[in-house]
Amino acid sequence: MKPVPASRLRWPLSAVLVTGPSMAPTLRHGDAVLVRRGGRAVRPGDVVVAVFRSRPDLLVVKRAVRPADGGWWLYGDNDLVTDDSRAYGVADVVGRVVARYWPRPALLPSRRL
Repeated sequence: MKPVPASRLRWPLSAVLVTGPSMAPTLRHGDAVLVRRGGRAVRPGDVVVAVFRSRPDLLVVKRAVRPADGGWWLYGDNDLVTDDSRAYGVADVVGRVVARYWPRPALLPSRRL
């Protein structure tokens, strides 16, 4: 995703535009998703919006893998792209992606890891 301050997601439900191929095939470049702050706790397998501690200027959409050092270890769904915790380390989750609303509306259930 493009650099976006995490403070822009200040509402309980916010819209985020996905950029890049790291979450394909689940999410593709240009997909618009709804992100929920708060609500139930993040679980492994959830798609989340987060900020890597080593890249605080970058808001990313990734899949939560496991809790680590008070944050989360995240992976993209596209195995060919490694711009995730393998490159940037632990991330702090800002919110959980609950649905894709454009261009193909769909709920995003968590995936068992």
